[in-house]
Amino acid sequence: MTPPSVAVLAADALPVTDVEAARSRRRRRTGAMLALALGGFGIGTTEFVSMGLLPEMAGSMAVSEPTAGHVISAYALGVVVGAPVIAALAARVPRRLLLLALMVAFTAGNLGTVFAPSFNELMASRFVAGLPHGAYFGVAALVAAHLAEPGKRARSVALVMMGLSVANVLGVPAATWMGQAVGWRSAFAVVAVIGALTVAALAVWLPRLDALPTTDTRTELGAFRRPQVLLTLLVGMVGFGGMFAVYTYIATTLTDVTGLSKAAVPLGLAIYGLGMVVGNYVGGWLADRMLVRGLFVAMTAVAVVLAGFVVAAHHPVSALITVFLIAAAGSSIVPGLQTRLMDVAADAQTLAASLNHAAFNFANALGAALGGAVISAGLGYTAPAAVGAGLAVAGLVVLSVSVALDKRARPSEIASPAGVSIDAR
Repeated sequence: MTPPSVAVLAADALPVTDVEAARSRRRRRTGAMLALALGGFGIGTTEFVSMGLLPEMAGSMAVSEPTAGHVISAYALGVVVGAPVIAALAARVPRRLLLLALMVAFTAGNLGTVFAPSFNELMASRFVAGLPHGAYFGVAALVAAHLAEPGKRARSVALVMMGLSVANVLGVPAATWMGQAVGWRSAFAVVAVIGALTVAALAVWLPRLDALPTTDTRTELGAFRRPQVLLTLLVGMVGFGGMFAVYTYIATTLTDVTGLSKAAVPLGLAIYGLGMVVGNYVGGWLADRMLVRGLFVAMTAVAVVLAGFVVAAHHPVSALITVFLIAAAGSSIVPGLQTRLMDVAADAQTLAASLNHAAFNFANALGAALGGAVISAGLGYTAPAAVGAGLAVAGLVVLSVSVALDKRARPSEIASPAGVSIDAR
């Protein structure tokens, strides 16, 4: 017979072991999420720092500021092209290996920007740097959802996207300040370092992900045959453009319209970034509770605050408050659209999730182009906000069409990957 004292110790040892194992899994999960978010931090910094350094880049390359804005469009178009191509062609690549390869490519692309000798080479390097963007975020979102605790899928996706938001609080203002003080190329050199650190962090913390299945090119391309996937992408492509119509030219707007000094531009970018952090968190919380209704709330808020910025931009306090609200409202859309895409994509989730960021960057290109067009037409630097409000309203119309078709369809036609009908609350 086992002595009572030994029996007690054996009984006590099992729960302790279970607790330690749970803690180890939690630490590994947290490390993986932070590594994925670090990649988002680097991507967010390189994507948005161009907007803060647009005057410096224009002067260095001897082009006008609206022309320099084409580097933003080039990066965005790289995302639009890269997201579907990489997601489809790399469908069979293990997700861990794919994430590492995408970060290596991202790092190389930004090094190309650092050493670009002319405006044409700069445009080409920004296009190349944008190619891994959508696929990285798409795969990272799927990995986050796979690793998430029950009931926290959208919040886990939002945590990965938080790196993108934090970039606008810390990375973009710091890189903008460095770019203004030392030269704009230094900002992209820092991004390349962040990319290299992300590769190392992913190699250490990301698990093998053997339980996360790969697919094939034909299956992934099936996403294009799903009307709800296309409509959800269109919501992001149109509705999100207003945010970028304003943000692309935010540096000059804050100096020439609001009256802030050039040195205060990084403060405005930091406030914008803080709004993104808040919006990203709120968006994840909303998406876990009322997915579609939350999207309607967020999109309506974007339209309202962009319209308000036309007037608010003329005073420093109201301008900075509205900059925060634009970022918060716009970023709150992201987790909801990402989650809805994964729901309606069935077995083509990698392509659908990647296309979400292609849609956002199409919105980036669209917003930058339309914003530059109204500025070039002599309508001033508040005109992009008015255009943006119109784009947000158009996004609401598309979302309404999507939901109407959703309600008419049979539940089996809009099933989640687990076979459970989507809650379109």
